Amino acid sequence: MSFTLRPWHPDDLPSLVSYANNPEIARFMTDQFPHPFTEEKGRGFISMATSHSPQRIFAIEVEGQAAGGIGIHPQTDVQCKNAELGYWLAQPFWGRGIITAAIGQVVDYGFQTFDITRIFARPYGTNIGSQRALEKAGFVLEGRFEQTLFKNGEYLDELVYAVRRHG
Repeated sequence: MSFTLRPWHPDDLPSLVSYANNPEIARFMTDQFPHPFTEEKGRGFISMATSHSPQRIFAIEVEGQAAGGIGIHPQTDVQCKNAELGYWLAQPFWGRGIITAAIGQVVDYGFQTFDITRIFARPYGTNIGSQRALEKAGFVLEGRFEQTLFKNGEYLDELVYAVRRHG
């Protein structure tokens, strides 16, 4: 299935709210990704996502609408050669290879655009789909921190996957 990575636009608000307001997505995200996902939260997200130069957060457009998001977040201080990768995709499009391909595109973009040597992602131990997508995109499991996260009343494992710049 084809998709396009592009900047977010204010007219993405209806599809953003429609797809993001899903407990099956929110359960795999940090609490900064709210549930319910309201229009107010969506406007705030689009404003934040369009505020960076160079671009850091992209809409994943599928079938003509914003059906997910992916971002690369350069770190600071002693972690300044690292960037964190975060992403989500609307549930109707899961299992089609979209996220794996989008991860690959953003990794290439990140290494070309930012002065970094490592890109990492931190899926929950319960998020098997995300773990598989990262592995297919060339990420390696660097660590598992057992029962360190607390989400929806339960403790979860935090995994750290990373890919490093070659050459």
